[in-house]
Amino acid sequence: MSDSSPSSRDYISTKDLILPHIMSKNEIEKEMATIDMTLIQKSAKQLNFGSYEEKETAAKEIKRLAMADGCVKRLLAELGIVRSLVSMLTDGKDGDGLPGRISAAEALIELAKGTFRNKVLMVKAGLITKLQQLMDNKEFSRRQELPLLLLSISSLAKTNFHFATRQIFPFLIRTLNSKETPLNTRLTCLETLYNFSIQLDNIKSMVTSGAIDALLITSLDKETSEEALSVLSNLILSAEGKRGIENHQMAPKTLIEIMSREENPRCQELASYLVLVLAHGNKEQRRKMHECGIVPVLLQLALLGSPLAQKRALKILEWYKNEGQEKGCVHSGPRLETVSSLVLSSTSDGNTEQNNIAVKRMVKQSLDRNMTSLLQRATTSREFSSISEKALVFSSSSKSLPY
Repeated sequence: MSDSSPSSRDYISTKDLILPHIMSKNEIEKEMATIDMTLIQKSAKQLNFGSYEEKETAAKEIKRLAMADGCVKRLLAELGIVRSLVSMLTDGKDGDGLPGRISAAEALIELAKGTFRNKVLMVKAGLITKLQQLMDNKEFSRRQELPLLLLSISSLAKTNFHFATRQIFPFLIRTLNSKETPLNTRLTCLETLYNFSIQLDNIKSMVTSGAIDALLITSLDKETSEEALSVLSNLILSAEGKRGIENHQMAPKTLIEIMSREENPRCQELASYLVLVLAHGNKEQRRKMHECGIVPVLLQLALLGSPLAQKRALKILEWYKNEGQEKGCVHSGPRLETVSSLVLSSTSDGNTEQNNIAVKRMVKQSLDRNMTSLLQRATTSREFSSISEKALVFSSSSKSLPY
């Protein structure tokens, strides 16, 4: 297929990743000389051996220290702070343990910023394996801290470090589907799914976890449409993802509806890309889309969309035109060559607003003419049938004629 896939968007820049580095004894001593070790040692001691209230206080202090000095992040990792904070996420009772869990999660989020090694240490400390326990804790799982922590971990998908991810997706999708989830948390879940969807090895687990259904529903929301379509554009690159979207009954109507929205050209481009991939070499998919009314939407997109959306719409329209010629159907409506010339004239002319109005009028008139033509054909067909019936009755009651 000549059309290229959408360019990848990095929600987490790979520039902030620092290669893992084991500090030597001299390096540790040098950094210790510039840092207030009293606070760090006290926080480390409270985190490992203190009461739950002391651990909560220590986690808050660690967050503050990590925000103040980037060198502290590496030093804290050397002292085993990361493992203690991960363990703290599942410590304590469900009720009184919530403030401590929040403090631990916030400290981990801060420690993860800009450091590859700390993110790896979090995974190795069992963060992913503790997800089920964290999901069962309704109060904590509803908060944004856990999705933000998983978003930090998801940047590892862009590196050579591989780890089991199938336990992450059910939580993200459940959070995405919940009506109680606020917008910023839903966006965080979508960004996390996008990062993981970059690796084809993760797509099968995402599909089996119900990602396609959740993403199609989320794509209809104008506030989350672009992010959801971006994830779907990654999923469709694999056989499992494409099959899942093809078999979903919601896909054609959803994508056609998004393509008809003029207020977000980027969403139109992503939706037209998905339609292009689904329709390529698949007559059954083209038939489903045709039944959902895709042709008028494609005509409007080819005339009024962005240059990239126009290119994709014209390509799909060409497939429908070729199918019509193969079947020997009479072509109705604006010819593809006419549409192409209008696209060129509308983009070259400076008066875009007037062109848009004229194009919409032309499309509407064309559709009205097509409808009138269909009604006339139907009326003529009924009249012809009535005449044929009368002629048949008359001929059966009369003598046979020689000619």
